[in-house]
Amino acid sequence: MSKDSLQGREVIIEYFPVGKLVKVSAMDTQSLTEVSIQGPASAGEEMLKRNALKRLEYVMKKKGLI
Repeated sequence: MSKDSLQGREVIIEYFPVGKLVKVSAMDTQSLTEVSIQGPASAGEEMLKRNALKRLEYVMKKKGLI
């Protein structure tokens, strides 16, 4: 995630364990854009968070929001 594109924006991160997987949702509160990813629980919270934020950044850029 580039620090400039989401800097100053409030992003809500939620983790949902589903067996050996974790579903991570990230939502930008200003644009109400929400994305979700899933990954192995063994990947660690920081890695899953980083991947969710990268996806959120990608979707927001694609929609022209950032």
